[in-house]
Amino acid sequence: MPVISRFNGIIIKMYFQQAEHNPPHIHATHGEKVAAISIDSGEILDGELPLKDLALVKQWIGQHKNELIQMWKTQVFKQLPPL
Repeated sequence: MPVISRFNGIIIKMYFQQAEHNPPHIHATHGEKVAAISIDSGEILDGELPLKDLALVKQWIGQHKNELIQMWKTQVFKQLPPL
């Protein structure tokens, strides 16, 4: 799973195989906490993150939503700037 960005101790990743992982989402990890977060809504699909970390991830998704959707569709991953 490629690392797309890192900020404030949070690591953002995306899986290669989208067919088995719909809807479009990223995985955010901070310490022992891991969550799958929807790119469209910013809501947690699975797992958990502290509210402060979730707010930062939602802000970051908002800044990079178009790029994230493009990566999801093409499976061509790149590093994105941190928050």
